[in-house]
Amino acid sequence: MKDKKMILKERMTDQGLLVSLCDGEVIGKTFKEGKISLTVTESFYLGEEAEEETIKESLKNASIANIMGKESVRVAIETGIISEDHVLKVGEVQHAQFVRL
Repeated sequence: MKDKKMILKERMTDQGLLVSLCDGEVIGKTFKEGKISLTVTESFYLGEEAEEETIKESLKNASIANIMGKESVRVAIETGIISEDHVLKVGEVQHAQFVRL
């Protein structure tokens, strides 16, 4: 794992496993780009600090994933669930979403 901690939260929904993943330092912050505004709320993203291997397993099992932050997005790309071409940059933060149909 890199120097920066990543926070993982899992919950079951009617659509399957929902994974929220973010870099620890972005929790509670709001990022803006033009008309887009994203807030990394504790209620949605705050879970437990996790190692890369745990995160990769979780992402592989996810039906839906919301990912915020450079390190978290990097892990999602390495896992193969997100393509680098589909990563958004909102203000200073990278953001990606994943839905498995």
